[in-house]
Amino acid sequence: MNRTLKTQDETTLSAYHAGDADAPRALVVLQEIFGVNGHIREVCDRFAAEGYEVIAPALFDRIAPNIELGYGPDDIQEGRALRNKLALEASLSDIQAAIDALGDKPIGIIGYCWGGALAWQAACKLDKLKAAVCWYGGGIADARSLTPKVPVQMHFGDQDKSIPMSDVNAIKTAQPDVQIIVYEGADHGFGCDHRGSYDEAAYMLAQERSLAFFDRYLR
Repeated sequence: MNRTLKTQDETTLSAYHAGDADAPRALVVLQEIFGVNGHIREVCDRFAAEGYEVIAPALFDRIAPNIELGYGPDDIQEGRALRNKLALEASLSDIQAAIDALGDKPIGIIGYCWGGALAWQAACKLDKLKAAVCWYGGGIADARSLTPKVPVQMHFGDQDKSIPMSDVNAIKTAQPDVQIIVYEGADHGFGCDHRGSYDEAAYMLAQERSLAFFDRYLR
């Protein structure tokens, strides 16, 4: 279901909310550049089925409410244009509002594509998180010198042209304590079954490892 969040700067944004409010632990799910679309809602529902309360803040609401894009070339262009209009600090404020809305239970964060990069930023800069997981987060290499406050796990495909292995190796060198997993033959977006790059085997492994990681740290 949808709910409303209010940030510290009095911005109001929508969010998709799944799972039981009485669940013992919670997750913030961060969107790709395609908005809180059907895929992201499905991701939230899957985590809710695993016993989490889940919130996915609509990070484009600051500039364009109700954005739900597909995965074609025009959608990619529109999504990138919207992302480029948003300041990082504004997005982090929106993410903090989602974290705060989940109360005092153990909270993790997981993000995909742009959301993966934001999950890394959140792990380093925001409060009240216990763990973070980043799936094919473009731009993490440029921020690899940040210091995470919580345990972090990252997932990359070795065929991802937007995140070359040189970037992944640079992150590994800068962050020896971050768990970084590379999936052979997997491309960008391998975890999204709405995209042609979907890789079921890689998705299943990454999902299993993400759940195990949260199970370890969200206590």
